[in-house]
Amino acid sequence: MPMQDNGEIARVENLSKTYVMGVVTVQALRGISLSISSGEYIAVMGPSGCGKSTLLNILGCLDRPSGGQYFLGGEDVSRLDDDHLSEIRSTRLGFVFQSYNLIQQLSVVENIEVPLYYQGVDEEESRRRAVEFATRVGLESRLDHRPFELSGGQQQRVAIARALVNDPLIILADEPTGNLDSASGKEILRLLNELHDSGKTVIMVTHSEEISERAGRIVRLLDGEVEHDLVR
Repeated sequence: MPMQDNGEIARVENLSKTYVMGVVTVQALRGISLSISSGEYIAVMGPSGCGKSTLLNILGCLDRPSGGQYFLGGEDVSRLDDDHLSEIRSTRLGFVFQSYNLIQQLSVVENIEVPLYYQGVDEEESRRRAVEFATRVGLESRLDHRPFELSGGQQQRVAIARALVNDPLIILADEPTGNLDSASGKEILRLLNELHDSGKTVIMVTHSEEISERAGRIVRLLDGEVEHDLVR
């Protein structure tokens, strides 16, 4: 299906997700439909257990829906196998997690290179791009440091550089400031603002009303459904 003329970059239709845990069945998402345009900055909000992270995991091809469809860049990715989903994650999506998810044995520049390794980019080009993006987030003097030698804010900047290095269609951030002090958190949010201003599509899960005000659109979930979808 071709991308829509309004610049639509992703769309979910009647999306549902059910988890079966023993004798208990949990409906995490219940028939969600959303259209996401290129260049949007979206905050996904709602109380704990409302389905925020589940939705982000499906948008990030880390999980599959139980029902409905997910179109990314015009392609229905809802039922692709693990190999195809892995390829999409490495080429079209960038992730920023609350817990950074860096590889402790690798240096800053090597962590940033990880998505390029899975794309088969040659070593020289991979290193050039990793250094470029480390510099963009202000870590050019820390290229050889390991994650344990960095502050939380610096580790999250590594994660942002890693998310950017493959020039993704969408940057997905799950509570990206949740483990940071207020000063570091503001710095990370400033970087995300800059990315959006440069034309990137950003989808961020947050519980903070203050942080959500940075977004141009707020999607609020309740009990696995869209309660509000407000364009500001």
